[in-house]
Amino acid sequence: MNKILLHLEGFVVLLLSLYFYWNSQFSWGLFIILLFAPDISMLGYLLNNKAGSILYNLFHTYILSIGVIFIGLLLSSPAVLAIGLIWSSHIGMDRMIGYGLKYPTNFKDTHLNRV
Repeated sequence: MNKILLHLEGFVVLLLSLYFYWNSQFSWGLFIILLFAPDISMLGYLLNNKAGSILYNLFHTYILSIGVIFIGLLLSSPAVLAIGLIWSSHIGMDRMIGYGLKYPTNFKDTHLNRV
């Protein structure tokens, strides 16, 4: 049951991010270009599993993406807000399809697999 709730939570974050992105009338071209940008963090795995998991988790946690959204709102910066919403969409999409935060043991060893 917990795993299903976490997948649903990701789906809701994805939907909310898409709604606010659409409502703000941001560029869908920019959305498509940046949607998978957080996955560049997987390059950390070229060093080792520990560095890879740290870098991946840093770019796949809501703390930073929501922080960027708040900064965009506080500074009235549409570009920063758009980036935060795209970033949150990416994380929500990942959670929805089952990609979770990584453990340093193996790339496929995630918090969703252990739930």
